[in-house]
Amino acid sequence: MRCVIARFPFDLTKSGVLESMKGVKPEPVTGESVVVGRRRYPAKQVGQVVTRQDPRDFSAGEVVRAMTRLGFTCGTLPPVEPVSAESPFERASALLGNPVSV
Repeated sequence: MRCVIARFPFDLTKSGVLESMKGVKPEPVTGESVVVGRRRYPAKQVGQVVTRQDPRDFSAGEVVRAMTRLGFTCGTLPPVEPVSAESPFERASALLGNPVSV
């Protein structure tokens, strides 16, 4: 399938993308992502490997559109909610109705 990424045309296939990403360790995902095989990669990392271009030259959206058309699952991970670090003493006090401030 012909795709345009960073103003350059590419003839991409699903099997070609799978082959290109084989052995590539995923970077941490913070925004748009693409599932290739059983791994979730940042869209920019996939674009960089597949096109061999600097990731500053294209947007994650361009890669997501192309990968979606090829049949890959793409999306954005929901933001991670911070976990409160409550001590067992504070938790027990709250359950007993005796709030304690430490």
